[in-house]
Amino acid sequence: MTTSKPQFLVGCGILAREIEFLIRKNGWDLQTDFLESSLHVNLGRLQQQLTGCLDRHRGEHPIVFYGCCHPLMDRMLEQAATFRTEGQNCVEMLLGRERFMAELEQGAYFLLEDWVRHWEPVMNQTFGCRWDIARAIFHEDRRYLLAIRTPVSGDFTAEAERAAASIELPLRWMEVDLDHLEQVLQAAVDRRRDSHRP
Repeated sequence: MTTSKPQFLVGCGILAREIEFLIRKNGWDLQTDFLESSLHVNLGRLQQQLTGCLDRHRGEHPIVFYGCCHPLMDRMLEQAATFRTEGQNCVEMLLGRERFMAELEQGAYFLLEDWVRHWEPVMNQTFGCRWDIARAIFHEDRRYLLAIRTPVSGDFTAEAERAAASIELPLRWMEVDLDHLEQVLQAAVDRRRDSHRP
């Protein structure tokens, strides 16, 4: 008796908890290999880590959970003979394009739990501990921080409040379900399945 090889989903871990929940809910035969969300602030490290991850799964043609997060994303995926989930970024995949664009146009800077929990070290790495520069950049075109809670989020209220205080912007909250993210992942699972049909 032969058993089918499990499929892999690799990519950004910013929504790892939500993705794992949806894998269990839907009974998808998917194993996961997540990378740190903080790689986004260092494109060189992101490319190195993602290509290394794709090399680990060479021949498995994993689904890649990333948006347009690197200027060479398409080339990396082409070299690995695979594809990524549909969406500009993880927030769009979670909220849907219309809701995402509406908040973006109003001046939102989106905060997800994983990002908030690593806020200070990532900001220090990005701005060299120059919070005055960070504040000036955020204030150029962002009007508020929008912290997003999902049904599987932990309590990151205190961390979100500290993040907002650190760059002196108001904090708003949004409760979202996982329906749109589930659609994005289901489309990717279907595409991978269809590509393996004889």
